[in-house]
Amino acid sequence: MNAVAQTHLVRYCALFAALRAEDLVRLPDFFTADVRFKDPFNDVRGIAAVQAVFAHMFAVTERPRFEILEQAMSGASGFVRWRFRFAPRGRPQAEREIEGVSRVLFAPDGRVVEHVDYWDPVGGLYDSLPVLGPVLRLLRRRLSAGAERSTAKAFRSRGPD
Repeated sequence: MNAVAQTHLVRYCALFAALRAEDLVRLPDFFTADVRFKDPFNDVRGIAAVQAVFAHMFAVTERPRFEILEQAMSGASGFVRWRFRFAPRGRPQAEREIEGVSRVLFAPDGRVVEHVDYWDPVGGLYDSLPVLGPVLRLLRRRLSAGAERSTAKAFRSRGPD
């Protein structure tokens, strides 16, 4: 593993592990001017747009914090498994937790060219919505491998058509 690349990833993870709203002005130290940031809700380019994504996060949540669980490098790409904890603004007792993975592509100078998050918005957020949550949980049960087992059992008992 390239020690310089690993240093970039460690530095980047440290930013997120301690991220506060006041830190958003420091993002140009971590991202290239034309950075791409993508998650299940956003696909933006440029530092101002990335700052807006995180400013929104701080505006709509209470006590948002990232816990870095694992990190690895492959060439110029870093991979970070993280846990994000937060409470919706005005509902501090309703704390939620989301786990995900980010793929982070570094420029030669150590700044991030692309950050793509992979996480499940259904399990992380939509499940908790009053109307949509029960429908999504039912759909998940119907599409799960457990539902397939009962279908496979029925198939075995009657044989192929």
